[in-house]
Amino acid sequence: MKILITGGAGFIGSNFARHVLRHHPADKILVVDKLTYAGNLRNLSNLLDGDNSRCQFVRMDIADPSLAEIAKGCDAAVHFAAESHVDRSIEDAAPFVQTNVEGSWRVVEACRASRVSRFIHVSTDEVYGSLGREGKFSECSPLAPTSPYAASKAASDLLVLAAVKTHGFPGVVTRCSNNYGPFQFPEKFIPLMISRALAGQHLPVYGDGRQIRDWIHVQDHCQALDLILRQGREGEVYNIGGECELENLTVAHKILRSVDRPDDLLKFVADRPAHDRRYALDCSKLKNELGWAPAWDFDQGLAETLSWYRANIAWLEEILSGEYQKYFERHYLRREETFAASSTKRGQS
Repeated sequence: MKILITGGAGFIGSNFARHVLRHHPADKILVVDKLTYAGNLRNLSNLLDGDNSRCQFVRMDIADPSLAEIAKGCDAAVHFAAESHVDRSIEDAAPFVQTNVEGSWRVVEACRASRVSRFIHVSTDEVYGSLGREGKFSECSPLAPTSPYAASKAASDLLVLAAVKTHGFPGVVTRCSNNYGPFQFPEKFIPLMISRALAGQHLPVYGDGRQIRDWIHVQDHCQALDLILRQGREGEVYNIGGECELENLTVAHKILRSVDRPDDLLKFVADRPAHDRRYALDCSKLKNELGWAPAWDFDQGLAETLSWYRANIAWLEEILSGEYQKYFERHYLRREETFAASSTKRGQS
């Protein structure tokens, strides 16, 4: 297959791109990414360096109408592109509505025009809202988002599912729990705690730190997406969870112990508005239909993630300094313009 990957320069998207090229030698990928602050082309540098005809990159806003031309010839699409940080959505919801709602609709329309045979919309467990101490969310749980981010993702989920019913669009929605692993942008909880612990700085923890999240290694998520892409049923929703519920405070303590830092580096800060207390997913549908199960143990995954950040301090420092945003112009601008021009020409012929 030739697979369109939107948001493929981000954390999960870039890991999925590597997964596809590693496990499916006959596949090719086309990455489209606007390269906002969370998009980092260095995440794909090993795939784009040299003459790699299996991976192509185009810098583009997913709301750009010319996406339909770029997507021509793609057999499938996996839609990662999204604004995803809850705190930023609380400060200003406008980019979340523009990208996650309008942008997702544009991607669906582009893929309809290109007649892709499968479309995976990557969503989040946050669309379900907050859980009490008991129970788990199933795919049939009502949507009850509590943040502008989660509301925008819920809207995009419904747009995809409406296209399935209205137009016979080959869409599938996946909802995943909290990811961690290599290449995660350091505003998210685990890489933020790691980067600050390595620097000997205070680790900010919201409220009492007792919020519970279900953690999944990004490679487990990618494996699930790959199975759903190739074997999942159209029009369905699939939950993807790591079956590893931990309090934020517990995760912070694990990180401090792993880098031999004292617990007094923890700094409790004012909780954010409408902070969901607990997430947990029932993944039995995915397990029963496709035989998937998470393979990564959390402690092992966290240790390897810590090792990766230690070994890639330069990557982390480039992000903290903003230098990473210059990487595209220095290394790939000419290549991207050449590809975009040739794609437009093909579409006009």
